[in-house]
Amino acid sequence: MRVVTIEEAGERSHASGPEDAKAVGPAIDLSDDLQVPPDTTLQVVPDGDDLLDRALAFVNRFVSLPSDHAGYAVVLWAAHTHLMDSWDTTPRLAFLSAEPESGKTRAMEITSMLAPLALEAANATTPSLIRALDDPAGRPTFFIDEIDTKYGPKAKGDEELRCMVNAGHRKGGGFLRCEKVDEHWVPVRKDCYAAVAMAGIGDVPHTILTRSVVVRMRKRAPTEKVEPYRQRDHKNLGHALRDKLAAWAHCVREAAAECRPNLPIEIVDRKADVWEPLIVVADLAGGSWPAKAREAALHFVAASKTATPSSLGIRLLRDIQACFGQDQKVRTKDLLERLLADQEAPWGDLRGKKLNDRKLAELLRPYGIGSEGLRMADGSTPKGYKRQAFHDAWHRYLTPPQAGATGATSATANGKSQIPNDPSVADETPCCGDVAEAASENLEN
Repeated sequence: MRVVTIEEAGERSHASGPEDAKAVGPAIDLSDDLQVPPDTTLQVVPDGDDLLDRALAFVNRFVSLPSDHAGYAVVLWAAHTHLMDSWDTTPRLAFLSAEPESGKTRAMEITSMLAPLALEAANATTPSLIRALDDPAGRPTFFIDEIDTKYGPKAKGDEELRCMVNAGHRKGGGFLRCEKVDEHWVPVRKDCYAAVAMAGIGDVPHTILTRSVVVRMRKRAPTEKVEPYRQRDHKNLGHALRDKLAAWAHCVREAAAECRPNLPIEIVDRKADVWEPLIVVADLAGGSWPAKAREAALHFVAASKTATPSSLGIRLLRDIQACFGQDQKVRTKDLLERLLADQEAPWGDLRGKKLNDRKLAELLRPYGIGSEGLRMADGSTPKGYKRQAFHDAWHRYLTPPQAGATGATSATANGKSQIPNDPSVADETPCCGDVAEAASENLEN
């Protein structure tokens, strides 16, 4: 593996995009906002942990985030946008809030200053975003504000935008569009792999949420103070950090592509798609970042389980489980009475109608559950449901997390991930900590 040296990185000019991350711009004293003499050159700092620390301080200077975990996640997301060609997936970053004036737009604005080719837009149309993917300057990093105009309670939704955001989460993701070529309309595949951040009031569709790091912004309390942000005074500071992130990313690009991080055991499937790139960045940076990244990942994964509302079907399965108690069979009539007895449940008003036996059967059918004739103690044979019919669905959809599950990985002081002694793991697969150490040695040489 070849790691680019600082000198090679320094030969590059201003950072422009994830495909060709470049450095460097004018030097800026990151402790203040003084204008920089034009003849001063920027010295690229190889210490990734120090660079990320400075980016975190920049974000916290102007944005009141809901937790320290959110700060680490935002900075890691911004850093990962400089290494887009290294990842198989790119997480979406969603700043969402229940009320306006909660700092969402400011958080987007500050984060966009750290990302390459940031394209900020509010209420963007899907065709315009598709055209932007073909920008000759490089693939942009999208920052879509006012996303509630697409998916809010008064909006009709935008399925094309949802398709683009979801498909572009994975490298190679794309969709077909018809374009005119030589007087003929032909299907043309559009690659939509790109980093996307968004902000809005309320929620976005569940399929986007599962691909996102969701930062739930809140209105600042009187005791929470941030420094007023003025673009004319602070943009050079943000752009200097962006250029340093680009230069650092250029040095560790090959290492990032080879990294296979150890993830906490709770981070699997789609959650691993979201967090793996961010944890790789943290592992390559070293210092306290590997541990902080994993703590943030566990925090957000746990929060997503409580913040994301269950589907109507999952809610029904859970309520039926409670209604059964220790019974092995329940008549349909009795089951409906027990479900409707909960005044806070939705079963008393499904689009203006109460849950009945026909609707109950319709909702349970996708889970392979149906009613059947029961033989009761009094000799009657009413229609109803047997407990055993629900066992598979309850096991698959309602099983709680494994007791005592904790993060399987921790980070040492030097940023190396701890790998279990597993003989089935090939020696050729590098650990992020080892790759980071090799990169650091090459940089020093």
